[in-house]
Amino acid sequence: MSAKHLEILIDEFNKLPGIGRKSATRLAFYIMNSNEKTVEDFAKALKDCKTLVKKCKVCGNFSENDTCDICDDMTRDHKTICVVEDSRDIINLEKTGKFNGVYHILNGKIAPLDGVTPDKLNIKSLLERITTDDIKEVIFALSSDLEGETTVLYLTKLLKPFGVTVSKLASGIPMGGNIEYADNATIAKALEGREIL
Repeated sequence: MSAKHLEILIDEFNKLPGIGRKSATRLAFYIMNSNEKTVEDFAKALKDCKTLVKKCKVCGNFSENDTCDICDDMTRDHKTICVVEDSRDIINLEKTGKFNGVYHILNGKIAPLDGVTPDKLNIKSLLERITTDDIKEVIFALSSDLEGETTVLYLTKLLKPFGVTVSKLASGIPMGGNIEYADNATIAKALEGREIL
């Protein structure tokens, strides 16, 4: 390609997760074909997000203030913490409208093969919250893969001495799913997480 700066832009888009070379090229050409104001607004949004948005000092969620809106909301149940991997999980849980507690972001899950050990996760502040905020229940909403289950097991052992109720989201057959197409592990999880009606 003769336009060096266009190639650099494509390379930068290509560094984003889930963006392959074709998508990166499409995004770069979209920017090139946009008017100056659109490009300036996009650049400003990127810069503002990086400089103005920080992590909540309580839960670790993204916020423009020292504490996020959820932690500041006194109508929520501050005695119940839902532990998640990252901020995207909070968005999905909030969409359900079924959880009225607060959150704690671990910033990942234990994955020794990827170099993620417990000391690299946001665990220390979780333990501090449990002791200082008189937490009654901790709900784990982590992926039900090997790393997620390992993290839940590790944290459950850590939390045992605190006397808090520890639970995790039930996993199993999704709404509208058919038992015929579910694997044995999924069916087993669905049975374990069953509700009394």
